[in-house]
Amino acid sequence: MPDKWTPDGWRQRPALHLPTYADQDRLRAVEQRLGAFPPLVFAGEARQLRQSLAQVAEGNAFLLQGGDCAESFAEFAANNIRDTFRVLLQMAIVLTYGAALPVVKVGRMGGQFAKPRSSPTETIAGVTLPAYRGDMINGVEFTAEVREPDPERMVQAYNQSAATLNLLRAFAQGGYADLNKVHQWTLGFLAGSPQGERYRGLADRLSETLAFMAACGLTSEVVPQIRETSFFTSHEALLLPYEEALTRIDSTTGDWYCCSAHMLWIGERTRQVDGAHVEFLRGVGNPLGVKLGPAIPEGDLLRLCDILNPANEAGRLTLIVRMGDGIDAKLPPLIRAVQREGRKVVWACDPMHANTVMTDSGYKTRSFERILKEVRAYFAIHRAEGTHPGGVHIELTGQDVTECIGGAQAITEAGLCERYETFCDPRLNASQGLELAFLVAEALKEERDAAAAKRRTE
Repeated sequence: MPDKWTPDGWRQRPALHLPTYADQDRLRAVEQRLGAFPPLVFAGEARQLRQSLAQVAEGNAFLLQGGDCAESFAEFAANNIRDTFRVLLQMAIVLTYGAALPVVKVGRMGGQFAKPRSSPTETIAGVTLPAYRGDMINGVEFTAEVREPDPERMVQAYNQSAATLNLLRAFAQGGYADLNKVHQWTLGFLAGSPQGERYRGLADRLSETLAFMAACGLTSEVVPQIRETSFFTSHEALLLPYEEALTRIDSTTGDWYCCSAHMLWIGERTRQVDGAHVEFLRGVGNPLGVKLGPAIPEGDLLRLCDILNPANEAGRLTLIVRMGDGIDAKLPPLIRAVQREGRKVVWACDPMHANTVMTDSGYKTRSFERILKEVRAYFAIHRAEGTHPGGVHIELTGQDVTECIGGAQAITEAGLCERYETFCDPRLNASQGLELAFLVAEALKEERDAAAAKRRTE
């Protein structure tokens, strides 16, 4: 690990998008309580994810990272956790079966409670209050009391994260993820949809394959990979007092790990090379991500690689690009710079954040067609550069929401009001998520076929 690093060293650096707590003594008391709590994840789990991401970096696997824009206290329910988990399972099945690649599944779950905002305040009807920054910091209701940052919310976020992780582990290891139940993962509202029918056809073919394997003696009782799966959690490491409080020394290696999630990422707004967030995350052993917008200079990107992955280890660093219409011009030079310097990274595409618009009726939304356009461009660019398009990073939910326009369901701007439930940014629903997964699977298959054709000619 880097020399002269301490968990609280970030406090000496410029820290953007952190709330100001009125009662500092109360904040310190909460930090001390959190520091005595058990870890939410274990260092060995984070190392397992890092090994899996190393396979992605080498072109031998694919990263599927997805979940809620911002988790909320009000919507905390076992069914909501289950539905998002099984949508990700369905998408992973589509990707694995279509692309013949292992899929590393990472949820934006169990800790995604804080969000940076473009403005520190919000004004409604002439009243100005602090902006809503996520349930870990303040509440969404527009009152002075609720919008005041409250450190006690970190404890509630910890408790909800612990319960979420407990349920996710049970789903992943307790039989729910058994491939023989692939038909049971279909959500009710998908039953008659085009994506539901397409998924059902794939599930039928998978069931036939499993029946053949069972006839050969390869069942879920003797092959654990059939009945269980690996599932990891991640979130943006924005609220540094919370992250520091959950940072521990691993007893087996002596290294520091942030035990709030398996993977942590730095947002586009807090990736300053001399900033507090980069300083904090450079010292923990977790796999890390960095969001990259179209304005990032090549020099800053390479400096971030130096700081966050000084040993140049595959699986340590994931570069998550979020560029919108600028992707064709901005991404190729960044890929070439990373390749030229021999950096071992995972490339991932976040097609959500640069495609957000406000409608005339006041809804924040995203066009599904624009999302697909960015994904297609992302794959085309990597194909042209000869690099592996390692993953996708998306905001989605298992609920039947109407937050992003378009898709096979043909959600219109007028239809957004039917089930617009997000507290922050618009999310894909399950049907749109599956539609995206089929597109990505086709792109990965094309990449695989092109690589095979190249090998035959060499």
